[in-house]
Amino acid sequence: MADSVWIPSAVALTASPSRHSGVVRITHWLTTLCFLALLLTGVEILLSHPRFYWGEAGSVNTAPLFKLPLPSSRATVPTGYGYVLHDQNGWSRYLHFQAAWAAVLTGLFYVISGVLSGHFRRNLLRDGPYDTLQRLTYLGVIFGLFPLVIWTGLAMSPAIASAFPFAVSVLGGQQSARTIHFFVSVLLVLFLVVHVVMVYVHGFRSRMRGMITGEQI
Repeated sequence: MADSVWIPSAVALTASPSRHSGVVRITHWLTTLCFLALLLTGVEILLSHPRFYWGEAGSVNTAPLFKLPLPSSRATVPTGYGYVLHDQNGWSRYLHFQAAWAAVLTGLFYVISGVLSGHFRRNLLRDGPYDTLQRLTYLGVIFGLFPLVIWTGLAMSPAIASAFPFAVSVLGGQQSARTIHFFVSVLLVLFLVVHVVMVYVHGFRSRMRGMITGEQI
């Protein structure tokens, strides 16, 4: 009698689906690490020239579209501050490039897996665990902001501009791509902040446990 009660309960417990699959959890944390590296290095790259332009070219001798009230790590950039920050542009550009490719590969793996496994159809296109606003936000970030930030980042590369000039010209030029890249990055940071706040509001420990171990909440 006891066994007949205990066995179905154990089977039901072991058969209960995870809140997040292993692929979702792994790609989530890899993307988090990449994003933090991109954010840190992106700020450092920004400080080398905190001025933005529109079109193909822009320099200290060109009137900016707008400029950020930040000091610069280069003495040739006029900022109004009486000092120059230590230049960390070399390692930051290298790490930014590496983290960007790691994020791209992780994102491709996530998207391909999500399509093949039915994750997007089940959780983001139908009445899954998220409400309508959440689903639209996640879809917009995954299929809108992420591709755009990658595209504009690549468009700033001279090699890409030479090999695929249309990919740059359709954005308005390399400086336009840099400006768009900045605004998309700001939107991604805002998404991250709201995401963390929502996790905290709905139970930080349980949500973190679900994303680390996959346990149902």
